[in-house]
Amino acid sequence: MSQSELYVSLDIGSSSVKVLIGEMANKSLNVIGVGNVKSNGIRKGAIVDIDATVQSIKKAVDQAERMIGKSIHEVVLGIPANKAVLQPVKGIVAVNSENREITDDDLDRVLEAAQVMSIPPERELVNIIPEQYVVDHLGEIKDPRGMIGIRLEMDGTMVTTSKTILHNVLRCVERAGLEIRDIYVQPLAAGSYALTEDEKNHGTACIDIGGGSTSIAIFQEGHLTASSVIPVGGDHVTKDLSIILKTPTDQAEKIKLEHGHAFFEDASEDEVFEVPVIGSDSTEQYNQKYISEIIGVRLEELFELILDEFYRLGVQDLPGGVVLTGGMAKLDGLPELARNILQTRVRLFTPEFIGVREPQYTTAVGLIQYAYMEDVFYGRVGTGTAAASAVKVEHQEVQQPKKQKQPKQNSEGVVTKAKKMFDRFFE
Repeated sequence: MSQSELYVSLDIGSSSVKVLIGEMANKSLNVIGVGNVKSNGIRKGAIVDIDATVQSIKKAVDQAERMIGKSIHEVVLGIPANKAVLQPVKGIVAVNSENREITDDDLDRVLEAAQVMSIPPERELVNIIPEQYVVDHLGEIKDPRGMIGIRLEMDGTMVTTSKTILHNVLRCVERAGLEIRDIYVQPLAAGSYALTEDEKNHGTACIDIGGGSTSIAIFQEGHLTASSVIPVGGDHVTKDLSIILKTPTDQAEKIKLEHGHAFFEDASEDEVFEVPVIGSDSTEQYNQKYISEIIGVRLEELFELILDEFYRLGVQDLPGGVVLTGGMAKLDGLPELARNILQTRVRLFTPEFIGVREPQYTTAVGLIQYAYMEDVFYGRVGTGTAAASAVKVEHQEVQQPKKQKQPKQNSEGVVTKAKKMFDRFFE
């Protein structure tokens, strides 16, 4: 029987904070714990209230802990793409070993060499995403270990973000009593999981429509090539309904989820429902067709903004089409509206795991899948490291995970550096 590894992901969104506990075995995920609470203190993907955000994280963690009867210790953290910048990097090193065989140490050194380029003081390194390795001018190599060569190069993408945004997230996670195992930018994790290999290679946009913002991730030739955030999401639709129907916000949200339809032409005139009027005991009747017009206007604006963003990012053609996910993606008629405005193929992505079969969990599941994929590549699976460090039982010794955490990893240096910068930032 193969040994399983436990991973905990933390997805801090504008509308909700999600914590997933997943058990990975033979590249198969089994979700064993879920925490999902309304987020407070976050607006348009950015933290505006530290204390409120910390409480939201603690509540989500508590929900997930109760499902497995253990306390969460470490998380794979997803940070929003606000202010994220992608730029190409290159690392070059000489192969160290006497027999010129490329080893794990060479991979670590070439990643470190790629980080040498100067970063503006207001920005922080989040990830280095290798795209290809080159051994003695022979390129397009996915894994050079075991090959013989003199010179090793790595072409990749560096992801940096605002130091203030990153440090505020780190502060919240720290005050919630959690340690960070890995950090990834959310569109990278969501897109890597939601898109097929063909879609990543041909050129596809993964659009995650959340509560306060919409994230765009462009994948081409198998890699993330561009990312952006639009400060419009499902909460704006709810606000529109609340104002026009003169109903409380919580009622507007309920109406959106239960009766909402994005595509006016397919909405029903026969589906009639009662809407309580704010400030009075009376109610008014509306049909789905009427609210579909309200919802459609806001979503049309969103997709027009997405087209503008494609133009700004230099995306002229998407042979793989568009993949929609995120909390708003389950709204009836959304794919049809997207096809009508974006004029390309559109499909909806939803995770296929028990307990998380909703598009709002795409990023949280993607964080676990991406962290596991990296652990497999760098040979960290099968040591018990993830299980020991992700979830700790009450009487477990704390020293064991630290002792087992010695295998080098490219993201560990990034996280350590971020923590050091974080400490200096708040001295």
